[in-house]
Amino acid sequence: MTEWLHSLLDLLALPQFGLSTVFVVSFISATLLPLGSEPVVFGLVKLQPELFWPTIFVATAGNTLGGALDWWLGFGAHRMADKYKGSGHHGRALRWLEKLGPKACLLAWLPVVGDPLCAVAGWLRFPFWPCLMYMAIGKFLRYVLMTGGLLWVFPGGFQW
Repeated sequence: MTEWLHSLLDLLALPQFGLSTVFVVSFISATLLPLGSEPVVFGLVKLQPELFWPTIFVATAGNTLGGALDWWLGFGAHRMADKYKGSGHHGRALRWLEKLGPKACLLAWLPVVGDPLCAVAGWLRFPFWPCLMYMAIGKFLRYVLMTGGLLWVFPGGFQW
């Protein structure tokens, strides 16, 4: 079974492309497209442990730039949200986000809500650079904790 896992990790990491693949997948996964970058990050680090920190930094950069794209999409899509103004949940969420300001972008790493959160930050016209900084911090911590945790908590791989 471990050979199957190694084959899967080898396929996901695309080692012939390495860090460029990590960047592209991390960027795309931070947009509103449903794709996860963690398997690619973990796969490359598992195959080439010496690339742990470069992989973390490249994944963080790609994912943060994808979040920045979401911010700009939200910034330009202000009219789109006008049709949801009547929703009670919408109003509470907007008040909560406005109270937090750019710090809300620390949560950009969360599945499902993180990417739209970046777009909403742009829609609310939060300052771009503080949002980008908070996105980068949250995404960096996610990659370090998830990849490091998988490597050090499950050093022998998963046993199915």
